[in-house]
Amino acid sequence: MKITKTVASSPRGEIAIYNLTNASGASVELSALGAGINSIVVADKDGEMANVALGYANAADYISDGPCMGKIPGRYANRIAAGKFSLDGVDYQLEINNGPNALHGGSEGFFNKIWDSETTENGVVFSLVSPDGEAGYPGTLKVTAEYSWNDDCELRLEIKATTDKKTVINLTNHAYFNLRGEGSGTVLDQTLKLNCSKYLVTDENLTPTGEIAPVEGTPMDFTAAKTLGEDIRKPFPALAFGKGYDNCYVIDGHKAGEMALAAVLEDEVSGRVLEVLTTQPAVQIYTGNWLSGCPATKSGNRTYFDYDGVAIECQGMPDAPNHDNFPSQVLDKDEQYAQTIVFHFTTK
Repeated sequence: MKITKTVASSPRGEIAIYNLTNASGASVELSALGAGINSIVVADKDGEMANVALGYANAADYISDGPCMGKIPGRYANRIAAGKFSLDGVDYQLEINNGPNALHGGSEGFFNKIWDSETTENGVVFSLVSPDGEAGYPGTLKVTAEYSWNDDCELRLEIKATTDKKTVINLTNHAYFNLRGEGSGTVLDQTLKLNCSKYLVTDENLTPTGEIAPVEGTPMDFTAAKTLGEDIRKPFPALAFGKGYDNCYVIDGHKAGEMALAAVLEDEVSGRVLEVLTTQPAVQIYTGNWLSGCPATKSGNRTYFDYDGVAIECQGMPDAPNHDNFPSQVLDKDEQYAQTIVFHFTTK
């Protein structure tokens, strides 16, 4: 594995950028800003390389961007209703930054931090310390995000954390994919299949109600492969609330600590296939419904438009601290948070 490091300047300090290139020439670019994925360059069915992860032309453009492009949100990815939760009888109030909700750990969440970093044999380990009380969360949290890249074009992300006080945590990666190439336009004609027969019902603010509903018979159903755009305009509350898919799906048969296939994304034109595997209990599908207006693209020829990429975010369930029927996202001081996500690129 060839690993090179460069440094980019930004208003928040120097950002370490790493390029990992495997034996076939396929590569991944990682950034210390938000411990993020800036690009993933893989071959199509004809051997032509293209970047299939959306990203920006300049490293500093990732700071405070709305899409949270390619980065790790935290301390709690996704939404917490009214920014409130309780632990052991103590009430906590978080920053409200998404309608009535707290989203992705607040406006200065992990995605806006420049993480420490060091290389390994096949990748990079990013690390961050979030002090007790930051953004309203209890406990000093120590986090590592280790990425590795191999000759089979598997990008593996292992996220671990410990705390000195009981807290809540939900960490993922927020990369957006377009298997035809990040500057190729809409992703809605690409095909998605999910190993998920249920999803979380939300209100109009995309706040979970607590109901876990079957996808069968609804436009939310991806248990059989279909294009992302096939049902996206159908009259259905979940799709109207988010202007498209922005919904959390429950991974069938999930067992804590065990890897399972969550999603398969395919593009008929390029022949590229993305398999997403994880130890997480759920996956948020977001069809880039509000990408318009973001900074210039990685290829630099334009800005992205709505639906130019799809985020496949393996995670714990949103608002889990307020729903006893969701898997717990509480982390105690004697425990270790450990979750893995694998993005495996092939062709057909």
